[in-house]
Amino acid sequence: MQQIKRGIYFEDSYLGVTLGALVFSHGTIMVDAPLRPEDARAWRSALMNLRGGTNRLLVCLDSHLDRTLGARALDTTIVAHQKTAQVFRNRPTVFKGQSAESGADWEAYNDAIGTRWAAPDITLTQHLSLHWGGPEVTLEHHPGPTSGSIWAVIPEEKVNFVGDAVQPEQTPFISNSDLTAWIETLDILLARYKDYIIVSGRGGPVTYENVRAQHRYLKSIARGMERLAKRNAPPESTEDLIPGLLSEISFPSDRQEQYTQRLRSGLYQYYIRRYRPTNAIETYQFDENEQ
Repeated sequence: MQQIKRGIYFEDSYLGVTLGALVFSHGTIMVDAPLRPEDARAWRSALMNLRGGTNRLLVCLDSHLDRTLGARALDTTIVAHQKTAQVFRNRPTVFKGQSAESGADWEAYNDAIGTRWAAPDITLTQHLSLHWGGPEVTLEHHPGPTSGSIWAVIPEEKVNFVGDAVQPEQTPFISNSDLTAWIETLDILLARYKDYIIVSGRGGPVTYENVRAQHRYLKSIARGMERLAKRNAPPESTEDLIPGLLSEISFPSDRQEQYTQRLRSGLYQYYIRRYRPTNAIETYQFDENEQ
C-alpha cells in the first residue's frame, strides 16, 4: 500500500485492478475490490491497521469483473452508478464463468466460478458527495469505458481515481465501451485535472502524458474501426488492426498473448455492437456478463 496524500492510499499488488482507500475519521471508503477472497481479507486487515473510523463503504468504478467479482468478500455497503447496477441485475446470481477470453485478469483466477455477486446498495446518476470526516469525496459519472463508469474525486487534495479511463502501457477493454464518450471523457480529464494526481484503476498514478497517450490510442482505434465500416468489412476483419495497435504501445513481453486476446475480443465485440447492431444482442449480453 502506498500513500498519495494524508489518508489517501492505493494498492497495486493484488490480482485484478489497482485499489484505492480513503481513510477518514468516520471510516474508510474503498475504491474497487480485489478479485480473490483471501486478498479481500488481507486488504481489510491492512486498512484496519490504519486506524480510521469503524465504518466501511465500497465504491465500484464500473461493472468490470476484475473490480466487482470480489466485492462480496469485503462485506460492506456498495456504491456504483445506476447503469452498473443494471448490469448486476442482468447477471445470474452465481458467476458461471463461460470463458469469455477477453484478456481480463479474472480469467487467471481458477476459483472465480461459483462466486456470488454483491449488487450495489446505493446508486447515483451524475454526482454523489461523501462526507466521512475528511475532505469531501465526489463520485462523478464519466462514461466511456462502460456506460456506468464513474470517478472518485477528492477536490481539496487534488486526487482523482479514474478507473479504466486511463490504462497505461496496456491494451484497453473496449467490448462494452463507447469510444466517442471515452475520448470526450479524456478531454475533460486533460482540460480540468492537469494539476491533479490521477490514479488509474490499472497501474496507479499516471502522468499527464499517459492521459494524452490514451487519448491518441483511442482515436487510433476509432479510425481503424471507421475504415473497416466504410468498406463494409466483416467483423473478422478487426483482427487485421491488432498488429498495428500493439506496435503503438510499450508493454512487458510476457503480456503479449493477454493483450492480443484483449484486443481480439474487444475489437470484434465493439464492431458488431457498433456497426452490426442487428447481430449484437446475444454478443453484448454475453460480454456484459462475463468481461
